Amino acid sequence: MMPIHARLTRFFALTLAALTFVAPSSASAQQQGLFQTAITVNDLVITNYELQQRELFLNVLRAPGNPTIEARKGLIDDRLRLMATQRAGITPAEEQVLQGMEEFAVRANLTADEFIKAIGQAGVAAETFRDFVAAGLAWRELVQGRFGARSQVTEPEVDRALALQGTSGGARILLAEIILPLAPPVAARNQALAQRLSETIKSESAFGSAARRYSASPTRGRGGRLEWLPLGNVPPQIRAAVLTLEPGETSPPLSLGNAVGVFQLRGIEEIEAETPNTQALEYVTVLFPGGRNSETLTQAREFESRYDTCDDLYTPAKDMPAEYFERTVLPAADVPGDIALELAKLDNNEVSTALTRQNGQFLVYLMLCGRTLDVPLDENGEAIDLRTQVRERLFNQRITSFADSYLEELRADAVIVEQ
Repeated sequence: MMPIHARLTRFFALTLAALTFVAPSSASAQQQGLFQTAITVNDLVITNYELQQRELFLNVLRAPGNPTIEARKGLIDDRLRLMATQRAGITPAEEQVLQGMEEFAVRANLTADEFIKAIGQAGVAAETFRDFVAAGLAWRELVQGRFGARSQVTEPEVDRALALQGTSGGARILLAEIILPLAPPVAARNQALAQRLSETIKSESAFGSAARRYSASPTRGRGGRLEWLPLGNVPPQIRAAVLTLEPGETSPPLSLGNAVGVFQLRGIEEIEAETPNTQALEYVTVLFPGGRNSETLTQAREFESRYDTCDDLYTPAKDMPAEYFERTVLPAADVPGDIALELAKLDNNEVSTALTRQNGQFLVYLMLCGRTLDVPLDENGEAIDLRTQVRERLFNQRITSFADSYLEELRADAVIVEQ
C-alpha cells in the first residue's frame, strides 16, 4: 500500500485549491506579526499566518511550483470563491461537511480521523480540514447551479466521442491555437480578447491572422497551427471542448492556468492503432532565470544536447536552487493546463521551451518523462460502460472549464492589495 505521506501528497495535489486556516492562539505568534494583514481581496483579509501555513503545506507535500508564490495565489483564489458563495447564500449543512470529510479522506485511503491525525503531524488543526471541506462543498454547489445546465452532454456528442476514442481503433486530431497570458497586468484584457476571438473567428485564415497578431505561443509564426496529435494525448479540458466542433469551428476560451487558450479544429483522422487516453503524466521542469530570451534559449539547447532523459537532469539539478528543478507525477486532469498542452506535443524525453513563469521572469525547460495510459477494462478484463464513462468525463471537463473561467473573471474584477 502507498505510504501515508505519499497518499497525502497525492491528495493535496488534487484538493488544496480552497483551503482556509484557523488562527493560532499563542501570544508569541501575535508578537511576531502573524495576525497582521498581508493581502486584501476586495474587503477580505489574508493574514501572514495563513500565508505561512499554506507555504508550510506546500513545502511538506512537495507541491509543484514555488511555494511562496503558489501560497499567495491559492489564498487569493480562496477569497474569491468565498465571496462568490457568500453572495449566492450557499452554506453547507453540518452533516454534508462531515460526509465530505470522510469522502475526501478516502481519496488518501484513510478515514477522516486518520487523515486529521496525519495532517496534524504537519501542524494542521482539525478545524482547518473542516473549513477546507466546507469551502469546497460550497464552491461545488455554486458551480453546479451556475453551469450545470450549460455543461450537459447530448447523445450525439457521446456518440462522436466514442467513435473517436473507441477501443477498436483510434484517432488523431489537427488543431490551431491562440494562447494569451494571464499575468495580472493583462489578465482582464486578454480574457476579453479571447472571448471576442472565439465569437468572431469564422475561418482558418482569420484564425491564423489572429494567432500571428495576438498569440504568445511559439506557434504564432505559423498561424497557431499544431502538428497532428494523438487524441489520447490532448489535455482533457481541450479534448472535451473540441470533440463536438466541426472542422473550421472555434472553441470557447479555455483556462490553461497561467494562460487562456482558443482552439480551432482543423481536422480529425481515424487511424488503425488504438490511442488510449493518457491517465497520468510524469515530467520535469527546470527554471532558467531571465525569461525567454536568446541567452536562456541557448542554455536550454545546451541542456537538450547534453541530457537525454529526465534521470539525466538530476546531474545539473544538484547545482541549482531547489525550487528551480522539479520532477512531477500527476493525473492528466490535474496537470496545469499550459504544461499539459505542451506535453501533448511531446514524445518521451522530448523538450519544450515555449512556457515562462512568474510573469515572464523564468523560462521553463519542460521534458516529458512518460505517460501512463488508461485502458478502459474492469477487473475481469471486460469492457466497462464506456457510454456512461464518456458522458461523465465530458460533463466534468466542461463544467470544470466553466468554473475555471468564472474564477478568472472574479480575479480580474477584484481589487487585490498586497501590504
